[in-house]
Amino acid sequence: MSRSQVRRPTGTTGLGSDDAGCTILHVDMDAFYASVELRHRPELRGHPVIVGGGHRGVVLSATYEARAMGVHSAMPMSRARRLAPQAIVIEPDHQAYGEVSRGVMSIFETITPLVEPLSLDEAFLDVSGSLRRLGTPKAIGELIRARVEDEQQITCSVGVATTKFVAKLASTRIKPDGLLVVPADQVIAFLHPLPVGALWGVGERTEEQLARLGLRTVADLAHTPVQTLQRALGQAIGTHLHDLAWGRDPRPVVPQAPDKSIGAEETFDTDVDDAAIIHAHLLRLADQVGARMRRAGYAGRTVQLKVRFADFSTLTRSRTLIAPTDVTKEIYDTARAMFDALGLERVRIRLVGVRMEGLADGSGVAQQLALGQSEHVRRDAEVAVDALRARFGRSAVRPARLVDLEGADQPPRRDGQARSGS
Repeated sequence: MSRSQVRRPTGTTGLGSDDAGCTILHVDMDAFYASVELRHRPELRGHPVIVGGGHRGVVLSATYEARAMGVHSAMPMSRARRLAPQAIVIEPDHQAYGEVSRGVMSIFETITPLVEPLSLDEAFLDVSGSLRRLGTPKAIGELIRARVEDEQQITCSVGVATTKFVAKLASTRIKPDGLLVVPADQVIAFLHPLPVGALWGVGERTEEQLARLGLRTVADLAHTPVQTLQRALGQAIGTHLHDLAWGRDPRPVVPQAPDKSIGAEETFDTDVDDAAIIHAHLLRLADQVGARMRRAGYAGRTVQLKVRFADFSTLTRSRTLIAPTDVTKEIYDTARAMFDALGLERVRIRLVGVRMEGLADGSGVAQQLALGQSEHVRRDAEVAVDALRARFGRSAVRPARLVDLEGADQPPRRDGQARSGS
């Protein structure tokens, strides 16, 4: 589901404010990365601002002024610059975004223990156990909005509904800086005018299939026999979409869904065919992934390598280790070995990525490594480097091999930390 599928209302929603039974909230920060940057650059408020980097990277976030010009997240930076040539481009600061995200999630956890993060900047909350203490669901939503703005100096939008699916649609519709209640008896009136692309699970291909059947709105789909949808889309998808079209979504809020993986990737400004340069970038990515894992308290069992070629074809390789690790050198050595095994001599490469999967509690890693003294010492050194970077900045200490690498003190053009539900 794309946010562009659900347009914000231009006046009253006509849905009413009865929030009885609407104990599911979806809270979503507004233009999160851009909003965090504007906290320290208030002079840029009201101007089109894009968070991203390079000509071949992608847009991570954009202010609503830039979005009005057609810019949106995940758009290639080259296209964004053409659409908004006057926009101010800011390199991302992932450490700052992580800090603000932790602050936001801490606010949520004071409201209810039932918090399900979807990404750094959004989460579902089940507030059924907080009503006696904090008031109605709408009042709790307003409290969250006020606290986020007061404590983190950014704004958020809140959808209040009886189900996760409808709550997420509501927060999208009311952006930016709003709150929308979808009363239990108004769910169908809210859903049925929407385009079918608003339904979870409807991508471009599915939308094309539905259009061939003449189904363009949620109402069209809802009034189509479920057997017809099952024949056209498959039994599981057909049933799922039919249920959503009638507002049926029984999924509970799952608190603190664990991270599935932690990774980073980089799109080069120009295609690279030199293995030594690729090795250096793999080291930088492994360094970032290892640091993030240690900071989050995770160790990973599987190293994944991602390579995208000049023609945009992509391949991935993975290798499972004997024991979980958060040691940068072990991550790098494994990723490099997988890359070298591909035999990509003089092959132009557009992007490389390193990701750790099979995450588990990393508290026992140091004790396990003590059996292999050299790795234990190496991990101690990496932890010390983490502390120095936290105090003096990320570029204060880095592997010697990266000192001469152009842009070594800059973050990857694209990177991410995949989470359950994102």
